[in-house]
Amino acid sequence: MKRLIAALLAAPLLALAQGYPAKPVRMIIPFAPGGASDFVGRILQPNFSELLGQQLVIDNRPGASGNIGVEATARSAPDGYTILLGNVGSIAINPGVFPKLAANPLKDLIAVTQVVDVPGVLVANVSFPPNSVKELVAYAKANPGKVNYASPGSGSQNRLEMEKLRNAAGLDMVHIPYKGGAGPAVAALAAGETHVMFVTASSAMPLIKSGRIKVLAVAAPKRLEPLPDAPTMTESGYPTFETGSWQGVFVPAGTPKEIVDRLYALTVKTMQAREVRERLGNGGVEVVTSGSPAAFAQFVAEETERWGKTAKEAGATVD
Repeated sequence: MKRLIAALLAAPLLALAQGYPAKPVRMIIPFAPGGASDFVGRILQPNFSELLGQQLVIDNRPGASGNIGVEATARSAPDGYTILLGNVGSIAINPGVFPKLAANPLKDLIAVTQVVDVPGVLVANVSFPPNSVKELVAYAKANPGKVNYASPGSGSQNRLEMEKLRNAAGLDMVHIPYKGGAGPAVAALAAGETHVMFVTASSAMPLIKSGRIKVLAVAAPKRLEPLPDAPTMTESGYPTFETGSWQGVFVPAGTPKEIVDRLYALTVKTMQAREVRERLGNGGVEVVTSGSPAAFAQFVAEETERWGKTAKEAGATVD
């Protein structure tokens, strides 16, 4: 009898998986346009749609450092028609910063695959006097409490990176958080509202190339091809500053394994497309995919633990 009941319950899911996809698929991006997640999502969209055989529709859901988009995904039907492009902040950092979350990424989402790793850059407004990390440290020490830095929120990776530099160099700086993701924060930096910030290379690249902001250093193991003259943080005297904002695809818990496996295969194939890799590379973004959904889930669990410790050590809290 138990086997019969289980078979009856599984039948609709099996039928769903066999006919998938029968309509457009929605990709929730938990940040506003202009940030790294939106940049990546819109580059993979055409190729993914072609392979899927249905349109991939981008749905920006900014707010609460990505929590609104994560919750919207977790509350969606587990049928493969809603997927999330989550990043290190919305998935691995927020659980260690926000005391209460409406959705727990580790429990309420299924990890499908990582898609990219986006290196960070330390950038400044063009009128800000320092032109290097060394000059920034000296200037901030000479002007305690007068230098400010932007971020997409109190518990964001961008904020934690700057807190790490502040602690390492002994700097007194003022934090100015912005809502909606990296896009609004880096736009404010370009407009002169703030002095300096850590941000993903893809979020900053258009403003760097247009001369509206300048690069002080790259928070990556090596210099970036699109920014060959920008030294790494290691070259600048801070060898432990090699950070990046990984991004990956997630679906609601309960999504049939057949659909998860299909999305995994389609996503990996999308990221292998030459035009996708080239366009991402021009933005300083590296394509990185997981060996399997299980491997990505393990990676996410490890990242959540690592960033939880970092947030606790930095004393990061929500404003």
